[in-house]
Amino acid sequence: MSFLDRSFELHFNERPYLNHFSYLFITKTTRERSRSRSNFSILCRGNIIPKEVRDKDAVSRFLESVDQFERILNDSVFIRLERLTTDEIVGTPQQAGLIEKYFSLSQQDTTTLKDIQMSASKMRIGDNTLCVHTLSDVDDLPGSVQTDTRYEKYSTDRSDCRLSFAAPVGLMLSCDHIYNQFLFIDDSAEILQRFEKTARNMHSLSKYSRANQLNKQWIDEYLNEAHSFGLTSVRCHCNVLAWSEDKEELRRIRNDVGSQLALMECKPRHNTVDVPTLFWAGIPGNEADFPAEESFYTFIEQAVCFFNEETNYRDSLSPFGIKMADRSGKPIHLDISDLPMKKGITTNRNKFILGPSGSGKSFFTNHLLRQYWEQNTHIVLVDTGNSYQGLCEMIRHKTQGEDGVYFTYSDESPISFNPFYTTDKVYDVEKRESIKTLLLTLWKKDNEPATRSEEVALSNAVSLFIERIKADDGIVPSFNSFYEYLTTDYSALLREKKVREKDFDLANFLNVLEPYYKGGEYDYLLNSDKQLDLLNARFIVFEIDAIKDHPILFPITTIIIMELFINKMRRLKGVRKVILIEEAWKAIASANMAGYIRYLYKTVRKFFGEAVVVTQEVDDIISSPVVKESIINNSDCKILLDQRKYMNKFDQIQALLGLTDKERGQILSINQSNDATRSYKEVWIGLGGVQSAVYATEVSKAEYLTYTTEETEKMRVLARAEQLGGNMELAIRQLTEEE
Repeated sequence: MSFLDRSFELHFNERPYLNHFSYLFITKTTRERSRSRSNFSILCRGNIIPKEVRDKDAVSRFLESVDQFERILNDSVFIRLERLTTDEIVGTPQQAGLIEKYFSLSQQDTTTLKDIQMSASKMRIGDNTLCVHTLSDVDDLPGSVQTDTRYEKYSTDRSDCRLSFAAPVGLMLSCDHIYNQFLFIDDSAEILQRFEKTARNMHSLSKYSRANQLNKQWIDEYLNEAHSFGLTSVRCHCNVLAWSEDKEELRRIRNDVGSQLALMECKPRHNTVDVPTLFWAGIPGNEADFPAEESFYTFIEQAVCFFNEETNYRDSLSPFGIKMADRSGKPIHLDISDLPMKKGITTNRNKFILGPSGSGKSFFTNHLLRQYWEQNTHIVLVDTGNSYQGLCEMIRHKTQGEDGVYFTYSDESPISFNPFYTTDKVYDVEKRESIKTLLLTLWKKDNEPATRSEEVALSNAVSLFIERIKADDGIVPSFNSFYEYLTTDYSALLREKKVREKDFDLANFLNVLEPYYKGGEYDYLLNSDKQLDLLNARFIVFEIDAIKDHPILFPITTIIIMELFINKMRRLKGVRKVILIEEAWKAIASANMAGYIRYLYKTVRKFFGEAVVVTQEVDDIISSPVVKESIINNSDCKILLDQRKYMNKFDQIQALLGLTDKERGQILSINQSNDATRSYKEVWIGLGGVQSAVYATEVSKAEYLTYTTEETEKMRVLARAEQLGGNMELAIRQLTEEE
């Protein structure tokens, strides 16, 4: 484990969080017992199981129905059921079962049962005193219920963040608690008949009381709904069971539960009488012993609105991944590359990252790439702002100069290469395509695409020159020798074939390329006698900020780097590779480059690689068809940071990225209600239009100092490292301890 990995774990060490477990119990009972009241509980009787339930045929039919139910839910894909074994329910001598855990009010593996005290005034388990809030009367419920509601904290004027109706008593209730939802499916026809009888009685008694008249109207409405829409009448009950050892804390918890129920527009009812019977009915498998007077009549559709739909973020079941945090501050292991591919959620590992300046884009990519590097990934970065200098310096010192290579473009030592050079004189399709694209970029302007005849002529020129190189060892492969070939042999060939000037203007082509021939202004660019060896170094940064506005050097240098990366990919088999392009995509977003970019993305996927494009200029991506067709459409993983600066343009972004309304709501909820006690920024990650969630980039102080792009902080770290002989890790340790 690295220094930064350890600091991450220490940062989250012993942080409390709510852990959610969800159980579904399907219990068979008898008609008489389901109507029994609290005074007929098995707490007051000798026999536990009714005789009717012990009938083998009845049990067999019941289990068949449960199997069907399980299959239907699992086939829906929205929910997955796993049947508990007998040992998991009742436990073993070595391991606590679910029933023991329930009686201990704990999910920990404990085999020690606590004393239980039941009385009319309170119920105690061990040192914990229980409090129960119930929803057991129609009068306590809101006028209407729904499957989901708008969560104001994460919503904006332009978007809704939707949570389940019962979310306030789920993970949003920040204390140890059990949320019980009971649904009793009786004979619906019998229930409706009983209501018909009650309605008639109310009608006959309506002269004596206006209340009877109103009740008759309510019953009629209920019956009309049932018969009109074929609804099934059921009984429902919900309760929240919470506990604490401390009286003051229990009072606070009681108030919290009440306020959360009020958020559901329910009337909080603190039940002090039926706590023992409600707790007893909540025992796994004992739901049939529920007191009937605590339930209310409704329909299935309304009853299931009270089901809790949210749970914790789950760790990815993959050895590869990155460490992030969920919105509550719980650390998680997240795989956004391999696992989605295996599950068929995505078809490639490419990523598109969008976020305005100051949103934490570079910080997030630093965090991502650091963890990728520690998992033996080869990384090539094209940067325009020294965002990765700190991380690169740390890696360089850690590997004693063998890794962490930092190239900076300068007039004294410009980045140059030889596009025609290969170690083995093998020119595969990727190599030929790269050479052709480079020549087109040099020749044509961004808004001037090459004609079909020009592309054919150029391909022929490259192919014939390569054949000449292979046949004659005396020819040194370089741009100079290629230029000379064009002026002599290829020129004669065109005259022989009678190729017209309008189909391929060789003179114009040679004139535009002359500055790159020996003696020209840029003759050093394409005639290098040294080859940059990227094979062994796993973390390489090309910092080209000095030429980012240069119309010639910037695109050519970018192509050089991409070509070197492709060469690295071809030679390294079975090794993960990443190329990250920060803002440099502008250099390659021309019509002539579109085919090459598409080819690059295809090649990356084929060679166990991933291309990551990072941008902050939303106007550029909206206006560039190359970005849309070549980059966005070939990136199944989309990562967006705080988009509040682009609120007025977000409709365009949504259309461009093909986002759903749910994804829109998630993205616009970023950083809307961050915890003031924690330092983090949120990020939205979407995979293949299938999975999406908001995560938090929360890191330790040591990681923050490594990734920071704030000039003053960065200079402070680098200055301390210089004092310590370039030891970045030690510098960060010292600065962390000083703060």
